[in-house]
Amino acid sequence: MNLIQYLRDSREELARVTWPTRQQVIDGTQAVLIFVIALTLIVFVLDFAFGHLIRAVLP
Repeated sequence: MNLIQYLRDSREELARVTWPTRQQVIDGTQAVLIFVIALTLIVFVLDFAFGHLIRAVLP
């Protein structure tokens, strides 16, 4: 009986959830992609700069 009650409760809880709109999901996804691309570029530039700096310091 506990499993059936659990499934009922889960269904009721899911009915109360405020789901994001399609536009909210798209906007959130775009924000995450922009952040990931920007962070990737920053790490690439820092890696490139420090690599050249270390090669210049060490003969």
